[in-house]
Amino acid sequence: MGDFTINSYDKHFSLKDFNPDDTNGLLKGNVKAEYEKLQEKFSELQDVFYAAKKYRLLIILQGMDCSGKDSTIKKALSGANPIGFNVENFKVPNQTELDHDYLWRIHNKTPRKGEITAFNRSYYEDVLVPRVHNTIDDNIIFSRFREINEFEKYLVNNNTIVLKFFLHISKEFQWEKLKNRLESPEKNWKFSVADLKERKFWDRYQECYSDVISNCSTKEAPWYIIPANHRWFRDYIILKTIVKAMEDLNLEYPPLDGNIEEFMKELNESK
Repeated sequence: MGDFTINSYDKHFSLKDFNPDDTNGLLKGNVKAEYEKLQEKFSELQDVFYAAKKYRLLIILQGMDCSGKDSTIKKALSGANPIGFNVENFKVPNQTELDHDYLWRIHNKTPRKGEITAFNRSYYEDVLVPRVHNTIDDNIIFSRFREINEFEKYLVNNNTIVLKFFLHISKEFQWEKLKNRLESPEKNWKFSVADLKERKFWDRYQECYSDVISNCSTKEAPWYIIPANHRWFRDYIILKTIVKAMEDLNLEYPPLDGNIEEFMKELNESK
């Protein structure tokens, strides 16, 4: 399996060097059986993860419009038990959020012990959109890069597993998706005029995302560049990465607090 991890600063990093059509030489049929096993394994691991309450898992999904952040949660994480699984969406900050520091609205949305939380967009929007539209200068942006690295290090030091996925699509793929949203009545609701406006800044977004990934990929919290033109491959790689991270924790169900024989005796007496 190819390595899609970016875990150290690389000033020469560029998304142009990654092919959004890449499937690592695999076909959908090649991974169907394994994918189904991964779904089963994820459900099993989540159950132990929730019961053990030793760690927290934060999954961050970033990508251009139409990259499939919603569908990744719907498909790759379809086996998640709602008990212990949360999804947080971060839209344009409201006035109250703007009156605080940019990480204020984020921290209390991170997972508690035993929980898995998926961020559909995240605090990385605050070092991306303002830079693309020149509302914040680069000095502030690079200062935020350092702050984000420290924030993620703090989360990791407090037993949070941070998995960051960039869903990498091509400009042509996005065009097809936007066209489909306009032509299909059942998908009209997904279309936003804002998507067309932001599409005009495609090249600038690619540059800024490259800087984000280069500056904010660390050993503790690396970025994963996920080729996402093929949805099945995107879901397979993301689920495989999540399952591997959870397996590496080697968690076990916590023992019963008390004497089982005494509890059984009391239970039998209550028949």
